[in-house]
Amino acid sequence: MAGTGVTDASTPPPVDGLRRARWAIALVFLVHGTVTGNFATRIPWIQDHTGITPGQLGLALAFPAIGASLAMPLAGRVSHHLGARAALRVLLALWTLALALPALSPSGYVLCPALLLYGGAAGMSDVAMNALGVETENRLGKPIMSGLHGMWSAGALVGSAAGTVAAHAGTDARIHLGVAALLLTLLGTVACQGVLDLRSDPEDGPPPRFALPPKSALVIGAIGFCAVFAEGASLDWSAVYLRDVLGTDAGLAAASTTAFACTMAVARLVGDKVVARFGAVRTVRGGGVLATAGGLLIMTARHPAPAMAGFALMGLGIAVVVPLAFAAAGRSGPAPSQAIAGVATITYTSGLIAPSTIGGIAQATSLTVSFALVTALTLGLAAGARVLRVPGRETHPTAAAPASDLERS
Repeated sequence: MAGTGVTDASTPPPVDGLRRARWAIALVFLVHGTVTGNFATRIPWIQDHTGITPGQLGLALAFPAIGASLAMPLAGRVSHHLGARAALRVLLALWTLALALPALSPSGYVLCPALLLYGGAAGMSDVAMNALGVETENRLGKPIMSGLHGMWSAGALVGSAAGTVAAHAGTDARIHLGVAALLLTLLGTVACQGVLDLRSDPEDGPPPRFALPPKSALVIGAIGFCAVFAEGASLDWSAVYLRDVLGTDAGLAAASTTAFACTMAVARLVGDKVVARFGAVRTVRGGGVLATAGGLLIMTARHPAPAMAGFALMGLGIAVVVPLAFAAAGRSGPAPSQAIAGVATITYTSGLIAPSTIGGIAQATSLTVSFALVTALTLGLAAGARVLRVPGRETHPTAAAPASDLERS
């Protein structure tokens, strides 16, 4: 396949095979998100079990992002040696099995390296599944990346629901996460059987173990940075904003966070149709305007309802940005895995620093000023959306393969 550095291991699949590959990779995204949702609900149990302080917990929770950032560049090398399908099967299994590690940690000293491994497995499988998602999208000739990330969000909600039930039932997290790890590993292995089976071009050498991301990935990653910063700020601080700034009761404040997460999931699931109709650039530009309007509504609200509407607009506006950034990165050069790893590293970094940055600004000034920064970043989405344009395409970055390629597949 021209420009991707990969070839089919066998005859290209027929159209029905591509559809099966699409649903298989969608199930992979669902499994990946479910791991995250299950883990997040058991963090309080893990803190109690290890006996660490809130400050130590905050430090420990930085290790998944560190592990992901360090390991992401290795995903391309694994795919080169094993092939895309086998690599995804191995990396996804490492991620699902790693779900059990934090609960098995007896102390904070063990928890930190456990979370480092957990994050490393998350990052490598993330790069592998996004690279295959982009390739599947290319061959189908229509946008699917937003829907794939919508499946991830749906998986996170499913995992959160399962973890909430287990926590309310008083289930030991070692049992809960251990069983979940085994079930998700089985489901992930089955899902990987249906994804595209791609191999590196025999003439290509293995990618470097570590390499700086291409310049194109840095530019695209800046757009992803803005979106993920707004997402992290809204998820972690929306309930606090409603409680502290607007005096909302705890129940309604918490509901705003759930509503924001649901809004993003739904928007991602339907986002492909919007992208197909308007193109990536106009979709992100319009999303940036919506998110900016939401930020202004949050900042000026004097009652809970307008603020919650503002967070809903924020979720709608930023929902499809990261999927489109991954898609654009996968088409930005001859090494899609390296470009995707670069964008993923930037977005992970954004998610890591967003909550603390918002807290630091709020401590020095106010939460309203913190969300002024968020609003400025969402305005940057509208201003910088053009970097997602693919040369030669005026609609969206999901450039369909030439007709001859589609006919052969």
